[in-house]
Amino acid sequence: MNPIGVFGGTFDPIHYGHLRTGFELLQGLRLGEVRFMPCGQPPHRVTPLADAELRLAMVKAATEGQHGFIVDDREIRRDGPSYSVDTLIQLRAEYAHRSLCLIVGMDAFLSLPKWYQWREILQLAHVVVAHRPGWSAPGLGPLGELLVDRGTGRVGDLHESRSGRIYIQAVTPLEISSTGLRKLVSAGGDPRFLMPDLVRRIIESSNCYVNDEG
Repeated sequence: MNPIGVFGGTFDPIHYGHLRTGFELLQGLRLGEVRFMPCGQPPHRVTPLADAELRLAMVKAATEGQHGFIVDDREIRRDGPSYSVDTLIQLRAEYAHRSLCLIVGMDAFLSLPKWYQWREILQLAHVVVAHRPGWSAPGLGPLGELLVDRGTGRVGDLHESRSGRIYIQAVTPLEISSTGLRKLVSAGGDPRFLMPDLVRRIIESSNCYVNDEG
Protein backbone atom coordinates (compact mmCIF):
# COMPACT_ATOMS: atom_id res chain seq x y z
CA MET A 1 0.00 0.00 0.00
CA ASN A 2 1.13 3.56 -0.60
CA PRO A 3 2.73 5.57 2.23
CA ILE A 4 0.77 7.36 4.92
CA GLY A 5 1.47 11.07 5.21
CA VAL A 6 1.44 12.31 8.81
CA PHE A 7 0.70 16.05 8.91
CA GLY A 8 0.66 17.41 12.44
CA GLY A 9 0.27 20.97 13.63
CA THR A 10 -1.61 23.23 15.96
CA PHE A 11 -3.89 24.29 13.06
CA ASP A 12 -4.84 27.41 15.01
CA PRO A 13 -6.53 27.90 12.56
CA ILE A 14 -6.11 25.59 9.57
CA HIS A 15 -5.95 27.48 6.26
CA TYR A 16 -5.39 27.03 2.53
CA GLY A 17 -1.60 26.94 2.98
CA HIS A 18 -1.93 23.76 5.03
CA LEU A 19 -4.50 22.26 2.69
CA ARG A 20 -2.60 23.01 -0.52
CA THR A 21 0.60 21.55 0.96
CA GLY A 22 -1.22 18.38 1.97
CA PHE A 23 -2.85 18.09 -1.45
CA GLU A 24 0.38 18.60 -3.42
CA LEU A 25 2.21 16.03 -1.31
CA LEU A 26 -0.67 13.57 -1.58
CA GLN A 27 -0.45 13.76 -5.35
CA GLY A 28 3.24 14.41 -5.93
CA LEU A 29 4.51 11.68 -3.60
CA ARG A 30 1.71 9.25 -4.46
CA LEU A 31 0.69 8.97 -0.81
CA GLY A 32 -2.15 6.67 0.09
CA GLU A 33 -3.53 9.28 2.47
CA VAL A 34 -2.59 12.39 4.41
CA ARG A 35 -3.56 12.31 8.08
CA PHE A 36 -4.14 15.74 9.57
CA MET A 37 -3.31 15.52 13.28
CA PRO A 38 -4.22 18.53 15.43
CA CYS A 39 -1.74 18.85 18.27
CA GLY A 40 -3.16 18.52 21.76
CA GLN A 41 -0.45 20.15 23.89
CA PRO A 42 2.35 21.63 21.74
CA PRO A 43 5.67 20.93 23.50
CA HIS A 44 7.60 23.68 21.68
CA ARG A 45 5.04 26.48 21.36
CA VAL A 46 2.65 28.52 23.45
CA THR A 47 -0.78 27.08 24.15
CA PRO A 48 -3.06 27.46 21.10
CA LEU A 49 -5.71 30.16 21.41
CA ALA A 50 -8.52 27.93 20.17
CA ASP A 51 -9.06 24.87 22.36
CA ALA A 52 -8.35 21.38 21.08
CA GLU A 53 -11.93 20.43 20.29
CA LEU A 54 -12.50 23.63 18.33
CA ARG A 55 -9.31 23.16 16.31
CA LEU A 56 -10.34 19.57 15.63
CA ALA A 57 -13.73 20.77 14.39
CA MET A 58 -12.01 23.26 12.07
CA VAL A 59 -9.72 20.58 10.63
CA LYS A 60 -12.68 18.24 10.05
CA ALA A 61 -14.59 21.03 8.31
CA ALA A 62 -11.60 21.98 6.16
CA THR A 63 -10.84 18.46 4.95
CA GLU A 64 -14.38 17.19 4.51
CA GLY A 65 -15.00 15.67 1.10
CA GLN A 66 -11.37 15.60 -0.05
CA HIS A 67 -10.37 12.10 -1.09
CA GLY A 68 -7.21 11.00 0.70
CA PHE A 69 -7.51 13.49 3.56
CA ILE A 70 -8.12 11.89 6.96
CA VAL A 71 -8.45 13.56 10.36
CA ASP A 72 -6.72 11.74 13.24
CA ASP A 73 -7.45 13.04 16.75
CA ARG A 74 -5.06 10.78 18.71
CA GLU A 75 -2.82 13.65 19.87
CA ILE A 76 -5.81 15.50 21.29
CA ARG A 77 -7.03 12.36 23.07
CA ARG A 78 -3.60 11.53 24.49
CA ASP A 79 -2.58 13.09 27.81
CA GLY A 80 0.62 15.08 28.12
CA PRO A 81 2.71 16.92 25.52
CA SER A 82 2.08 15.93 21.89
CA TYR A 83 5.48 14.53 20.94
CA SER A 84 5.78 13.40 17.31
CA VAL A 85 7.85 10.38 18.30
CA ASP A 86 5.01 9.06 20.50
CA THR A 87 2.53 9.45 17.64
CA LEU A 88 4.86 7.65 15.23
CA ILE A 89 5.39 4.80 17.72
CA GLN A 90 1.60 4.32 17.85
CA LEU A 91 1.26 4.46 14.07
CA ARG A 92 4.15 2.06 13.55
CA ALA A 93 2.45 -0.43 15.87
CA GLU A 94 -0.75 -0.12 13.84
CA TYR A 95 0.92 -0.14 10.40
CA ALA A 96 3.96 -2.36 10.94
CA HIS A 97 4.71 -2.91 7.26
CA ARG A 98 3.63 0.40 5.76
CA SER A 99 5.75 3.43 4.94
CA LEU A 100 5.12 6.47 7.14
CA CYS A 101 6.03 10.00 5.99
CA LEU A 102 6.18 12.72 8.64
CA ILE A 103 5.38 16.03 6.90
CA VAL A 104 7.11 19.13 8.26
CA GLY A 105 7.90 22.62 7.01
CA MET A 106 11.50 23.69 6.46
CA ASP A 107 11.35 25.89 9.57
CA ALA A 108 10.32 22.89 11.68
CA PHE A 109 12.98 20.72 10.05
CA LEU A 110 15.68 23.25 10.95
CA SER A 111 14.63 22.94 14.60
CA LEU A 112 14.50 19.12 14.48
CA PRO A 113 17.51 18.63 16.82
CA LYS A 114 15.47 20.35 19.55
CA TRP A 115 12.63 17.83 19.24
CA TYR A 116 12.09 15.16 21.87
CA GLN A 117 13.96 11.96 20.92
CA TRP A 118 14.44 13.38 17.43
CA ARG A 119 16.91 10.75 16.24
CA GLU A 120 14.31 8.03 16.80
CA ILE A 121 11.93 9.65 14.33
CA LEU A 122 13.85 8.37 11.30
CA GLN A 123 13.76 4.86 12.75
CA LEU A 124 9.97 5.08 12.62
CA ALA A 125 9.24 7.16 9.52
CA HIS A 126 10.59 9.11 6.59
CA VAL A 127 10.69 12.89 6.96
CA VAL A 128 9.17 14.91 4.11
CA VAL A 129 10.12 18.58 4.19
CA ALA A 130 7.69 20.95 2.47
CA HIS A 131 9.99 23.64 1.07
CA ARG A 132 9.03 27.26 0.41
CA PRO A 133 11.16 30.17 -0.81
CA GLY A 134 13.19 31.89 1.90
CA TRP A 135 14.52 28.74 3.55
CA SER A 136 17.51 26.67 2.51
CA ALA A 137 18.47 23.17 3.54
CA PRO A 138 21.34 23.07 6.03
CA GLY A 139 24.74 22.00 4.73
CA LEU A 140 26.54 21.74 8.06
CA GLY A 141 25.96 20.43 11.58
CA PRO A 142 23.85 17.43 12.56
CA LEU A 143 21.15 18.16 9.98
CA GLY A 144 23.68 18.64 7.19
CA GLU A 145 25.23 15.30 8.07
CA LEU A 146 21.79 13.72 8.26
CA LEU A 147 20.90 14.97 4.77
CA VAL A 148 24.12 13.50 3.37
CA ASP A 149 23.36 10.13 4.98
CA ARG A 150 19.59 10.01 4.63
CA GLY A 151 18.58 12.53 1.96
CA THR A 152 16.98 11.34 -1.28
CA GLY A 153 15.51 12.95 -4.36
CA ARG A 154 13.72 9.79 -5.39
CA VAL A 155 10.04 9.34 -4.52
CA GLY A 156 10.37 5.59 -4.95
CA ASP A 157 12.59 5.43 -1.86
CA LEU A 158 9.61 6.56 0.23
CA HIS A 159 7.60 3.64 -1.12
CA GLU A 160 10.24 0.93 -1.05
CA SER A 161 11.23 1.30 2.60
CA ARG A 162 9.17 2.01 5.70
CA SER A 163 11.37 4.73 7.20
CA GLY A 164 14.76 6.38 7.33
CA ARG A 165 14.90 8.82 4.40
CA ILE A 166 14.60 12.61 4.14
CA TYR A 167 12.86 14.02 1.08
CA ILE A 168 12.55 17.75 0.36
CA GLN A 169 9.59 18.74 -1.84
CA ALA A 170 8.87 22.21 -3.19
CA VAL A 171 5.27 23.30 -2.66
CA THR A 172 3.28 26.26 -3.92
CA PRO A 173 4.10 29.23 -1.67
CA LEU A 174 0.92 30.67 -0.21
CA GLU A 175 1.76 33.58 2.08
CA ILE A 176 -0.81 32.70 4.71
CA SER A 177 -0.01 32.08 8.36
CA SER A 178 -2.15 31.08 11.30
CA THR A 179 -0.61 33.90 13.34
CA GLY A 180 -1.55 36.44 10.69
CA LEU A 181 -5.07 35.05 10.45
CA ARG A 182 -5.60 35.30 14.21
CA LYS A 183 -4.43 38.92 14.16
CA LEU A 184 -6.66 39.67 11.18
CA VAL A 185 -9.73 38.26 12.90
CA SER A 186 -8.85 39.95 16.20
CA ALA A 187 -8.66 43.29 14.39
CA GLY A 188 -12.13 42.77 12.90
CA GLY A 189 -10.95 41.62 9.46
CA ASP A 190 -12.55 38.96 7.32
CA PRO A 191 -10.48 35.82 6.48
CA ARG A 192 -12.63 35.01 3.45
CA PHE A 193 -10.64 33.34 0.62
CA LEU A 194 -7.75 32.54 3.01
CA MET A 195 -9.48 29.47 4.44
CA PRO A 196 -12.52 27.31 3.67
CA ASP A 197 -15.83 29.01 4.41
CA LEU A 198 -16.79 26.25 6.86
CA VAL A 199 -13.71 27.07 8.96
CA ARG A 200 -14.47 30.78 8.73
CA ARG A 201 -17.98 30.17 10.05
CA ILE A 202 -16.67 28.19 13.03
CA ILE A 203 -14.33 31.07 13.88
CA GLU A 204 -17.14 33.63 13.56
CA SER A 205 -19.60 31.65 15.67
CA SER A 206 -17.10 30.78 18.42
CA ASN A 207 -15.34 34.20 18.65
CA CYS A 208 -12.21 32.20 19.47
CA TYR A 209 -9.78 34.84 18.17
CA VAL A 210 -11.46 38.08 19.17
CA ASN A 211 -9.00 38.73 22.00
CA ASP A 212 -5.83 37.54 20.31
CA GLU A 213 -2.87 39.77 21.10
CA GLY A 214 -0.32 38.03 18.94
